[in-house]
Amino acid sequence: MSQTYTAMQVTELGAKLTAQTLSDAPLGANQYRIAVKTCGLNFGDLLVIDGSYQEKRDPPFTPGMEIAGEIIEAGADTPFAKGTRIAAYCGFGGFAQHAVIEASQCVPIPDEMPFDHAAAFLIAYGTSHVALVHRANLQKGERLLVLGAAGGVGLTAVELGRSLGAEVIACARGADKLEIAKAAGADHLIDSTNEDIREIVKNLGGADVVYDPVGGDQFKAALRACNPEARILPLGFASGDVPQIPANIILVKNISVLGFYWGGYAKFAPKVLTDSFADLTRMYVRGQIKPHVGASYPLKSANEALDLMRARKSTGKVVLTV
Repeated sequence: MSQTYTAMQVTELGAKLTAQTLSDAPLGANQYRIAVKTCGLNFGDLLVIDGSYQEKRDPPFTPGMEIAGEIIEAGADTPFAKGTRIAAYCGFGGFAQHAVIEASQCVPIPDEMPFDHAAAFLIAYGTSHVALVHRANLQKGERLLVLGAAGGVGLTAVELGRSLGAEVIACARGADKLEIAKAAGADHLIDSTNEDIREIVKNLGGADVVYDPVGGDQFKAALRACNPEARILPLGFASGDVPQIPANIILVKNISVLGFYWGGYAKFAPKVLTDSFADLTRMYVRGQIKPHVGASYPLKSANEALDLMRARKSTGKVVLTV
């Protein structure tokens, strides 16, 4: 017998989410039905709701890219049993009490990891780990510049950069955010509201790797502070400004611009993500990394949580509890 559940849905692009009562969908052989405990918010959720994300859906739909919860029903051809604690990158559907997820998108979480950490883990740490290790090949002793360093993904880049032996320069807005980046392991701090990113980074010896979820003027300044053969990773545009890359600068300095979209690996190279998650889980269990949950809201307050992110006032990860 079908049961009902509550979801916060997009009924009009760009408008506030509304609570809807939905019926459980049939379960496929390779799917799980998950009782969602927590859902991690991402900047991409804002783009999805506004209709400007690279993967689009027509309303009505339920946003929410990553969840943590417990399997309440397992398809016939799935490896994990009812009751297993899992995290999942689902793309859509997380702002709800129930979610139906493909088994290939689910990973078990260790007993040591609470649900709020699990919902703050998969995309944020996965993005930074794959970007820095798989794409940029960050080496011990290199200088890493992290823009948006107190945000959901930026803070994990600071933490992982430090654990990989890099010298980390953290750039964020305001003293409070910079203190959070410092606590995560940053060696140098830049206040993007009133300090010259290019000048400070050049005085520190230049950047070997730039991790940029911000774009806009900060990307331009960082590019001009790069060392020869530096690697720059544009992975988001929180500023709202998609920068145009001057080819003459990357030519003269032999700079590599490495496009990066973590979710794309789920389609063309999923083993990259599963291997990364296995490495990150081991680091978590050993106490090497610890998610920073900056704010937690109940599901019914999803609009307030999104507004916090939209105003760029959040630090670390914002999580919905279900």
